[in-house]
Amino acid sequence: MGTLAGALSSLLLGMMLTYTPGALGANPGLVARITDKGLEYVAQEELVALQSKLHDITLPDFSGDVKIKYIGNAHYEFHSLDIHSCELLGSALKPLPSHGLHFSISDSFIRVKGKWKVRKRILKLDGSFDVKVKGITISVNLLLGSEPSGRPKVAVSSCSSAIHDVEVHMSGDLGWLLNLFHHQIESKFRRVLESKICKIIQDSVTSDLQPYLQTLPVTMEMDIFAGIDYSLMEAPQATAEILDVMFKGEIFSRDHRSPVAFLAPVMSLPEEHSRMVYFAISNYAFNTASLVYHKVGYLNFSITDDMVPPTSNIRLTTKSFRAFFPRLGRLYPNMNLELQGTVVSAPFLNFSPGNLSSAAQLEIEAFVLLPNSVKEPVFRLGVATNVSVMLTFNTSKITGFLKPAKMQVGGREQMPSGFLT
Repeated sequence: MGTLAGALSSLLLGMMLTYTPGALGANPGLVARITDKGLEYVAQEELVALQSKLHDITLPDFSGDVKIKYIGNAHYEFHSLDIHSCELLGSALKPLPSHGLHFSISDSFIRVKGKWKVRKRILKLDGSFDVKVKGITISVNLLLGSEPSGRPKVAVSSCSSAIHDVEVHMSGDLGWLLNLFHHQIESKFRRVLESKICKIIQDSVTSDLQPYLQTLPVTMEMDIFAGIDYSLMEAPQATAEILDVMFKGEIFSRDHRSPVAFLAPVMSLPEEHSRMVYFAISNYAFNTASLVYHKVGYLNFSITDDMVPPTSNIRLTTKSFRAFFPRLGRLYPNMNLELQGTVVSAPFLNFSPGNLSSAAQLEIEAFVLLPNSVKEPVFRLGVATNVSVMLTFNTSKITGFLKPAKMQVGGREQMPSGFLT
């Protein structure tokens, strides 16, 4: 029966490592929403895996006393219990408002084989048995939470189990005699199994699943510069049809992590649950990444003529820029240029329904590439631009349309002072 709890573990981990509709008060950077349809799919997949794993579990031994005609009271033991076959016909995993998840198994059948022995003073009898456990029903409510560390936590808030019917058939020395009192044994068998099921689930969640959740990482390295913090902002929140898991979604510097000077914006998710899984990301994730990569200079760039497409009418040569800087072509005829761009401040993205926009300030310095491999600075540009993209969505792709952007350019020549004509 321990694997039943193991199935709960895998179901929960699959979701937490996958709140109410409307504004999300914790201001997460990332949100994962799994709907009742998604949970139903997970439950079906796990039912198949659970059925294959049941053969590997160990059922507990149990013992008791029984009154046998002509013999009197005797002590019996059932041991070496092994699941010979099983059939799990129904399972369900549903959001449970104010709790987290409700997991249930119904209409299930297990056939168990094992050994028995009976002791009456010096009399000892033994043999084998075959038991059919039919109509197994298990119902578990899981309370989901969040630790201060941002790791998930889980507890069993309630559990119940029931067995509709138990049939025991014995063989061996005087097995026929024990079969005469099978109702007593079957009743005992049912009570023992029903009491063990929820205890095993509770112990597994407390002793196995919860300690394991405390070992889960809440940050991950992205590259040599940055990592991502995906710790939980608060406990996963459930309604009748969805379960929302809110993550911090902050990109931070691996070299030195410092507090972010701005808060994540409030996210509003539509009351949509026709799909299995939804993911939402706010501009907080992008903008914290922009801070990190701007600080290390990763957003700066360098362009030379060999990087310009061959079909372009504008080349990075002094001849092409002569119209803008007349002296350039005279002083450095037919020579290649290199443009070095520096982002003045970290550009921030702004999201609005169907729209993405960003503003950036750049400083671009141009150098003439002299024959002796010396770079001679010739002019500097200051560029301020606003870019906006209109986004449309369908079932298979996201399409973006670039709206006309405003750009302001200011520049000055940096010719050697001796060359003024």
